[in-house]
Amino acid sequence: MRGRSRKSCASCYTPADERGCRPRCGLNGRGTHTNQRGCDASQQADAAIGATMTNATSTVTRKDAAARPDSVVTPERFSQGMTSFGQWMDAIEKNKENFQRHYDEFQPAAEDVAELKGLVEANGVKALVLGEDWCPDVWRGLPVVAKLAEQSGMELRAFLRDQNKDIMAEFLKDGEFESIPTIVLYDRDHRYLGHWIERADQANAEMGPLREIMAGKERDTPEWTEARAQYTAKTWELAEGWRQAEVKELLALLHEALD
Repeated sequence: MRGRSRKSCASCYTPADERGCRPRCGLNGRGTHTNQRGCDASQQADAAIGATMTNATSTVTRKDAAARPDSVVTPERFSQGMTSFGQWMDAIEKNKENFQRHYDEFQPAAEDVAELKGLVEANGVKALVLGEDWCPDVWRGLPVVAKLAEQSGMELRAFLRDQNKDIMAEFLKDGEFESIPTIVLYDRDHRYLGHWIERADQANAEMGPLREIMAGKERDTPEWTEARAQYTAKTWELAEGWRQAEVKELLALLHEALD
């Protein structure tokens, strides 16, 4: 199709040439969004399928052990974040029911909590999370790390991405996309350990069949509405597996950094 972009709009997890990404969601030369909120998915009827057409891949990043000397995430800046899931819920405006459902349904395995608790006690592991309330991956990913923090004693600080673009700039996916959620891990001395972006590999693998549900459906038709309902139901059916996979990837990242 004439004018179709091949670039993936990763901060809303939809290719820029697909319907899930609104026309005003442009990418500037630096790979960041030119509008204030990135995509206006939070105001669209299909916000719940924001990940349907994504071509992005899950990213688990492990950099050099030494933190960036010029990082804007100083201990003081870290301390300014929201400290709990409750504070996050008070701060956001949209999709509270989706965040709450993921939080309520997620039950971390006892052995995973014990493993993380051991790492927290030995190394003072703490987490910073960047997110926004319109993003389906954040609906799922942020409650996971919030509940893990509660049950393991891990210190947590959550930040709204669009109010903290300088932090986001340090953790761009593929060096250009403001993808969320981004979970950054530090030790008790505020030494950077690594960061995790978007969603688990299992989620990416299982999204292929979900794309087929929506494929070829014309927007705002009965067929599209039915397919969207099927997609949403299937996504919730798979959600617990994706949440548990996120836990495993975070633990693997920590072991790579600390063992």
